[in-house]
Amino acid sequence: MQQLSGLATQRGASVTSIVLTIILLGVAIKLMVAIIPAQIGDYQLTKTLSSQLREANNNNETTKQFIERVDKQLSINADYDTKAEDVIIFTDKKVGQLAIRKQYAVTNNFFGNVDILNRFEGDIDMATTK
Repeated sequence: MQQLSGLATQRGASVTSIVLTIILLGVAIKLMVAIIPAQIGDYQLTKTLSSQLREANNNNETTKQFIERVDKQLSINADYDTKAEDVIIFTDKKVGQLAIRKQYAVTNNFFGNVDILNRFEGDIDMATTK
């Protein structure tokens, strides 16, 4: 009898712990799907803005020419939803010394009526474009 009661002890995970683990993994994957593309998009936008700002300052372009340059590059990159006027604010408008502040938000649906808001901000000037 004692041998049978020793074998009856539970080993491994219970059904409840398996279900909870699956739910937690699902939530984690859903979070990553909502956050990671926005982070990658911000990285690419920052890279584009930095390179275009460097070119504009080297060519002594005005703010209007810089906006046109960025919009053209975004179109080439197939980023049709982003407009330069919507994401940047000029902190220095001197020709050859342009500096900008990137500021925008990306909203992704998480579940039902719950959204994840990714806010991106940062200054870009000649010192950061090198």
